[in-house]
Amino acid sequence: MNAAIIIFPGTNRERDMAIALHKATGRKPAMLFHQESALPAGTDLVVLPGGFSHGDYLRCGAMAARSPIMAAVRAHAARGGHILGVCNGFQILTEAGLLPGALLRNSTLRFLSMDCHLRVERADTPFTSEWKQGDIFRAPMAHGDGNYFADDSTLATLEGEGRVAFRYVSPEGEASAAANRNGARANIAGIVSENRRVLGMMPHPEDLVDPLMGGEDGLPLFRSIAAALTPA
Repeated sequence: MNAAIIIFPGTNRERDMAIALHKATGRKPAMLFHQESALPAGTDLVVLPGGFSHGDYLRCGAMAARSPIMAAVRAHAARGGHILGVCNGFQILTEAGLLPGALLRNSTLRFLSMDCHLRVERADTPFTSEWKQGDIFRAPMAHGDGNYFADDSTLATLEGEGRVAFRYVSPEGEASAAANRNGARANIAGIVSENRRVLGMMPHPEDLVDPLMGGEDGLPLFRSIAAALTPA
């Protein structure tokens, strides 16, 4: 499986993402600067990692979505390629029109840096197959603009098509207001595209893939990707 991690000015989670992908796949991903115009030949997975691309000026992800490499990323999506966007990567995916909705300021108007718990809403995607539906796992969050918003019509489509991948929940699995620290609509922490091949999520599974990090709660996501994209 060949993965390419896109680096924008201000990206700061590319090495964490590379560690997670290498652990799950046994292969080191390519690192690609945003001013490139093409993906490496044979790229299976494009990753937009977390950070503060272009200093979060204008809106988070707005400038990155217009970087030269994003034309190639859109083309990759159009031909059925897989894309993972985490935190700032999720923001970029919405700004690029590859996922619906928007990420607004946290409802607390404060930057949130803490662990949260996520519930797996579906286990039949290339990103979630190593879990069971309803599984609960822990993931760190670190964002100021993680409040997922979509209008009523878009939200109904996401729910009706089963495109909510993860929700913020309590450790016991309840999708409560208390568990929803950033105020995201319907406790949404991650969504997939219509063809299930593009995932955007706010928390950071790449930061829990080894006991030395405090746990391996996020590793199933990367093992799911490896299982889906590695030839038999």
